[in-house]
Amino acid sequence: MEFLGLILIGCLVGLTTVLFGFGGGFVTVPIITLVDADLGGDTARVAAATSALVMLVNAVVATVSTKRSTLAHLKGRWWLLGLLGLGGALGAFGGRFAPEALLQWGFVAYIAATAVDLLMRPGFFRRRAAVIEATSEGGRGISAVWGIPIGGLASFLGVGGSVMTVPMMRRSGATMTVATTLANPLTLVIMSPAVLVTILAPASIEAPGIVGALDLFSAVALLIGGLPIIVFLRRRVPKIPELLHAWGYFILLITAGVVVAVA
Repeated sequence: MEFLGLILIGCLVGLTTVLFGFGGGFVTVPIITLVDADLGGDTARVAAATSALVMLVNAVVATVSTKRSTLAHLKGRWWLLGLLGLGGALGAFGGRFAPEALLQWGFVAYIAATAVDLLMRPGFFRRRAAVIEATSEGGRGISAVWGIPIGGLASFLGVGGSVMTVPMMRRSGATMTVATTLANPLTLVIMSPAVLVTILAPASIEAPGIVGALDLFSAVALLIGGLPIIVFLRRRVPKIPELLHAWGYFILLITAGVVVAVA
């Protein structure tokens, strides 16, 4: 029943990947935290590593399924992509040596700070008219200087890059649809080196279904549920009003933080 339950949750992961660009991080980390709570001090580490693997696979499928016209907004952004990947590798490496409490409460603090920022600063829930007039639906994009900080935090905590990239793209003038869609290829760039670091330098955690620091049993179940949803919806992206889309992102963000905090 646990495997079936994880498959059903994987469907939710797939849905959030398409609608919010989360790649699974905000759903996967809380779920793995609950599933592997008996691992004690290794729980947060396993949750972050497993989340990275699930996000990587989901991001690959979502990116391949994305319209070329949307991906064109990333054309020429090689410095940003390269620094995101470097940050992803550094964050994953640092996460191997971080205390469990830092990973868990770092995740919660990261989300809480983002939530406050979204509420306090203008530009996320409603795009500013001046910005809309000056940009296309993809906005001005993200400055390459943010590459390492975004990639490092995302892979260190296992949350993916969308918690920073979506708000930043929104404030640069992007629509919610474009911002959340582009979060998937950006997550792919971040999580590729992060997962590679995890595989090449695995932790020795002995428990059923755990390989290194990866909960492969849970990861497979989540992917079985999520991948068909991603393939189906990416070609048929639901039309959601901008404001409702933004509030949905915000509510899911808060929910993920609460689950990890009380786990």
